[in-house]
Amino acid sequence: MSPTDPEPAAPRAPHRPSLVHLLSLVPEELEAHAAAHGIALRPDEARRLLAARFAHAGHDPRPEPVGRKKIAAVEAVCRDARLALVERVHDPADGFVKYLFRAPDGLFFEAVRIPLHKPGRFSVCLSTQVGCAMRCAFCATGRLGLARNLEAWEMVASFLAVRDEAPGRVTGALFQGQGEPLQNTDEVLRAARVLSHPCGAHVAGRAITISTVGLVQGILRLAREKQPYKLIVSVTSLVAERRLRLLPVAAQTSVAELAAALRAWHGATGQRITLGWVLIGGENHDAAEVAGILEHFAGVPVCLNLIDVNDAREGGLRRATDAERGALLDRLSALRIPFIRRYSGGAERHAACGMLAAVRWDGSKPVEVTG
Repeated sequence: MSPTDPEPAAPRAPHRPSLVHLLSLVPEELEAHAAAHGIALRPDEARRLLAARFAHAGHDPRPEPVGRKKIAAVEAVCRDARLALVERVHDPADGFVKYLFRAPDGLFFEAVRIPLHKPGRFSVCLSTQVGCAMRCAFCATGRLGLARNLEAWEMVASFLAVRDEAPGRVTGALFQGQGEPLQNTDEVLRAARVLSHPCGAHVAGRAITISTVGLVQGILRLAREKQPYKLIVSVTSLVAERRLRLLPVAAQTSVAELAAALRAWHGATGQRITLGWVLIGGENHDAAEVAGILEHFAGVPVCLNLIDVNDAREGGLRRATDAERGALLDRLSALRIPFIRRYSGGAERHAACGMLAAVRWDGSKPVEVTG
């Protein structure tokens, strides 16, 4: 080689795929991920390995049908970080249990175990973000601001931690805790897929609900993909000026555009449109609201999911009086508009989303709290 000849290029290291978390995978994805790392994992081995991980959450799964060397090889190319359970708050009055978790980066988020009408059956309300950027006037989480999106594995891990303690069967999941699920759609749908997989948490797709404050592009995506999950849209008001005051995100989308997206979602999935309605005293219980329901949702099945504002005092709001609530329900009944009254459990023990996390987080970093 002459002095002017270029140095031979160093051989490139083979591309190695990034590590993924075990709790964010379904069997065919685990099999493909292992193969990308040079590990031959049969479909039945991938199923057994994940089934064992989900059946023994929080423990070291060593399923006998999969060889220990192969398990070790898979674990070497997958993350399996855990959440720390920081606090558990039980309200004996209604059986709701609030959980506060700390992620590996030190940030806090919540989940809630919700007792269902059938004894021994529960659902889990899951957070999708640390904090929230929507800043809804009636929500404690909105006052935290947004730190980051949760990863799918964090949602799944919080579900499993709650499930493993339940004195009965957990049969449902609700993405309606801290955060706006449709601002983190990819990870939410991945978590829902894992939770509903036979090798995952065995939750039926029809028993999984995604809640949104009304992000139209996310709703249209669910329609295009014909996702099987239920949808709740927290409209809270259909009077434009009032809705903008209570939900700042309404500045991005008119009520008409939101209604059109929901009609498209109903047409694609055949499911009933559920309108979440946080009932606030002196605000959203008059005849104009009922007129808005008729105007925008005539001809499609719709149901109001009513809940009293929980974080009223700190949000500068008040709960509706019995007279205000009764007047709204009478108007709905007279027009045969179906409604469901939801009960906000754990009201005496910081049940509203974000209340536990707010104690330990100043909006940008974890705050150490003793006692």
